[in-house]
Amino acid sequence: MASNKGAFLVGILTVSDRCHQGSQEDKSGPNLKSIVEQKNGLAALVVKTEIVPDETKQIKDILVEWSDRAKLDLILTTGGTGFAERDVTPEATKAVLEKEAPGLALSMLMGSLNVTPLAMLSRPACGIRGKSLILNLPGSKKGAQECLEFVLPALPHAIQLLRGDNQKVESTHKAMMSSVSHDQPARHEHRCPHSYDIPDLPVEHHDISKVARRPRTSPYPMISYNDAYSLVQDKAPILHQRSVKCQDALGYILASDVTAQHPLPPFRASVKDGYAVISSDGQGPRRVLSDSLAGELPKSEVIPGYVIRITTGAPVPDGADAVVEVESTELLKESDGGEMELEVNILCDPVPGQDIRPIGLDIPLNQVILKRGMKLGPSELGLLAAVGVTHVPVYQMPTVAVISTGNELCEPHEKLKKGHIFDSNRTTLLSVLKEHGFPCLDMGIAKDNEESLKATLKSAADQADVIISTGGVSMGERDLLKYCLMVGLHAKVHFGRVFLKPGKPTTFATISSKSSQKLFFALPGNPVSAVVTLELFVLPALRKMMGTPKPGLTKIKARVASDINLDPRPEFQRVKLAWEEDHPIPKATITGSQMSSRLLSMAEANALLMLPPKTERMKVMKEGAIVDALIIGKL
Repeated sequence: MASNKGAFLVGILTVSDRCHQGSQEDKSGPNLKSIVEQKNGLAALVVKTEIVPDETKQIKDILVEWSDRAKLDLILTTGGTGFAERDVTPEATKAVLEKEAPGLALSMLMGSLNVTPLAMLSRPACGIRGKSLILNLPGSKKGAQECLEFVLPALPHAIQLLRGDNQKVESTHKAMMSSVSHDQPARHEHRCPHSYDIPDLPVEHHDISKVARRPRTSPYPMISYNDAYSLVQDKAPILHQRSVKCQDALGYILASDVTAQHPLPPFRASVKDGYAVISSDGQGPRRVLSDSLAGELPKSEVIPGYVIRITTGAPVPDGADAVVEVESTELLKESDGGEMELEVNILCDPVPGQDIRPIGLDIPLNQVILKRGMKLGPSELGLLAAVGVTHVPVYQMPTVAVISTGNELCEPHEKLKKGHIFDSNRTTLLSVLKEHGFPCLDMGIAKDNEESLKATLKSAADQADVIISTGGVSMGERDLLKYCLMVGLHAKVHFGRVFLKPGKPTTFATISSKSSQKLFFALPGNPVSAVVTLELFVLPALRKMMGTPKPGLTKIKARVASDINLDPRPEFQRVKLAWEEDHPIPKATITGSQMSSRLLSMAEANALLMLPPKTERMKVMKEGAIVDALIIGKL
């Protein structure tokens, strides 16, 4: 039951036949949850989430349950507000409302119309039942988020009014009046409430020498995977351009279009081994004048009644307008015991242009052969060589430093001490990075103390564009990494927790200087969590920095091979994708136990299965369900 004190209690109801059936992922509900739970959103608690089909009775039953019995402060619905036959959310909502709130609906519509004229087709219902405020939002993630943002500034005051919290209501009124009278020009400013660029996030200024005084709750708000990914992409800078030799350019991204400096072929070239002829001479005996060999200039011009012997790729001599393959001729005269051909018989009627590649047939002079943003692979480099390009403009590749942290870690080549484990994270992460072609720095193992961590972090930041660490980001007494990062390097932490499994304590920060901005990823210490978050966040950031236009992982549809129990968090399970005969969608087989410490689950995995969070109505992803999968290995 909601009280007049404490955080607002919120319920989020997703209305969608397809999401309810499991054939489509609910993206709007989790996104709304992450927004309202933020400190600069509502700082609310989402205590109820549900997915229901587009059925009036089921929608009404949930709204009545959450308002009358659960006593929620705010209920957000997403979906079912359009013109489709089964879009009944507004009708179901109006049937349970005791008072309507047309101002909120109008605010959403007016704001949406500034984004798209199609917003006029939305039919949101807003109002009050008991002390619960109910808002209908669109079904799309983008539309639902935008509409929530339009009304978000008024929601705390509305909820305080419904709660009867007169002290806070009066305080809000005074603040509003002060804002209007003293800062009127800024009254229309609107800061996106789901922005996680947290300027005043407190450094954990506990006395790190006193265990009992360590923080017991994280000061970092939990954010969604999608928002964390977007924030990383927004902060990742595209690195400077430079010119490299083509033989050294493998794996780089082109920084500008490349044009052919020479046509291909650069001369009229023979397609066959045979004879360069004048087509109008037709069939019959011809004298062999000379030869034209690949890599050599013709010795003479073809004249009527004569031919010149020619090899594949050789220049077609002047005067000739066709090539007759050797198979369409017969020898009439020879000399020196077959050393020279003197006369041949042409057995076909040649046509102009026969078996000749004109100048620039494959690539004309100055044609754009490779476009900006293309990745240079073996074929692209061969193409550059074919038209005489020796240097190309590319984006720099980011240099990546990798650090492991933990007093319990030892190197694999060392004798294993009691209470210690071998460090596998650095080997795994460095191998993944090298496989993708990124230059890497192995910074070794930093101990769990302030001095060692600060020194290692500073050294890495001095040498690399991107720093990756594993371990030291949870709530343990020796998890000092974020503290050292902010105190030692004056880094700005943008998020410290992500609503996903595995990888909840993933931390992302930037280190700014006058000349550059460096990225810092503090990944969890569990081996699987480290690899999964590397794939989800780090690799896409590195690809953006090196100029890749679409840096994200490839997403495809996959069939679940067996029932999977869902987790309260969105989960990325390791799977092996395989195609069965006559089925276009691959089957996704879980690679055994999905514990975040079990590195074996990565051994054969070539994809991450994107599983939605568990709800009261959907606790299991059934065998055969179609879900999204992110490709991380060879298929």
